[in-house]
Amino acid sequence: INAAGHVGGIYDNMSHQVDFLITNMDIGRNVVIAAYQSGVKKLLNLGASCMYPKNCINPLKEEMILQGGLEPTNEGYALAKIMTARLCQYINNESSMFQYKTMIPCNVYGRYDNFDNKKSHIVSAIIKKLHYAIVNNESHVEIWGNGKAKRELMYAEDLADAIYYAIDNFNKMPELLNIGTGYDNSVNEIYSIAAKVMNFQGIFTHNLNMPVGMLQKLVSIERQTAWGWKPKTKLYDGIRKTYDYYLQEYKA
Repeated sequence: INAAGHVGGIYDNMSHQVDFLITNMDIGRNVVIAAYQSGVKKLLNLGASCMYPKNCINPLKEEMILQGGLEPTNEGYALAKIMTARLCQYINNESSMFQYKTMIPCNVYGRYDNFDNKKSHIVSAIIKKLHYAIVNNESHVEIWGNGKAKRELMYAEDLADAIYYAIDNFNKMPELLNIGTGYDNSVNEIYSIAAKVMNFQGIFTHNLNMPVGMLQKLVSIERQTAWGWKPKTKLYDGIRKTYDYYLQEYKA
């Protein structure tokens, strides 16, 4: 199972494009080729929903990959993930003895996430911003952009469950498979849900000068549904579990 990757949020991706491209290309190539040369017959590779073109109609279907230009804010990371997925497909094409398949999860969050200001993804970034405001009695929290961009979010334990399911149902798993929830929320809605979980009573402002990434990244779950798997955790419950973890590990 190749779950390795050098990851980060919008700021980190934009600031270190070379690192995100080269490091993830090296990881993907080395892991997959090492498995292939060692005779590993089955490999599960994890991709990312940023592999999809920026302007594709949602929900994003697996056959849309490489059908258009990528979102510039995480293009390097996306190119590396596409390359690794294609490498797996090429190996399959050259030898029927090998089954190298790629799972494409939507945005993942949860316990053990990265809460660094420059590297965090959306949910961990929101939790840290709101917690800071609560602790310091601040009444305003800033949202990048107008908050209308949408994100599909899956609790990390659900993705782990999908991976375990794949181990037991690998033969019937498609070569490319989205893993998602089937619904998304606007950034404003995610902030609102987190505020309820954390009991933040302040208001939100919008900084329209900051980048927001893709306006929507909702993956199609048609193949996933036919495969027989679905997630269990609702967004409110997942954010609550993540915030509980943050309070235990990071509050000081």
